[in-house]
Amino acid sequence: MIRLVSSENIKAFLKDPWNIFDSLIVIISLIPLTGSETVLLGRLLRIFRVLRLISVIPELRILLNAFFVAIPRMGYVSLLMFIIVYIYAAVGSIFFAEINQALWGNISISMLTLFRIATFEGWTEIMYETMQVHPLSWMYYLSFIFIVAFVFLNMMIGIVVGTLQEEHERESRETGKGEAGEIHWIKERTSEMQLKLERIEKLLEEQASRNLSK
Repeated sequence: MIRLVSSENIKAFLKDPWNIFDSLIVIISLIPLTGSETVLLGRLLRIFRVLRLISVIPELRILLNAFFVAIPRMGYVSLLMFIIVYIYAAVGSIFFAEINQALWGNISISMLTLFRIATFEGWTEIMYETMQVHPLSWMYYLSFIFIVAFVFLNMMIGIVVGTLQEEHERESRETGKGEAGEIHWIKERTSEMQLKLERIEKLLEEQASRNLSK
């Protein structure tokens, strides 16, 4: 209520989704609940009061907004990574299933094994086990690690960093602070000046045409 009263524009306050989220959390936490199931649900909902910190701290809002914006972009990278992992899993289940059924028995198990390799969890032991039968299998593991652990991971990091930078610039434009905010202010003032000059030119042309007609 204090935040609502102290806001300069009530409509703008209610249009902000973070303010609506904050208000819902507070209202839900104040509703008296009775009954074992409803009380349990109320306790679970009141846990989300911790998320009010996000609506209070601007940096947390920027991070969360960047996270939600980056998810769709990372989805395409994840889809491509899934295709690569599936291909490697199919190859691994064909060549290494006879060596260790627990790791390469089928494509699903092979994908789990490749996920373990991508996290560098005991991947050298798996590699040395298959190299006893297929000496050149090291090429399979190194190429997979290079593509998935290095290339795709850096692509994910690049998407997150780029999205976070975009969110910082958007926040700067809205608040008018920082380099992005100053540039946005200069562009707006330049646009206004350009419109005024166009109006002045139009008025001068109309005045000149009237003088010629006289």
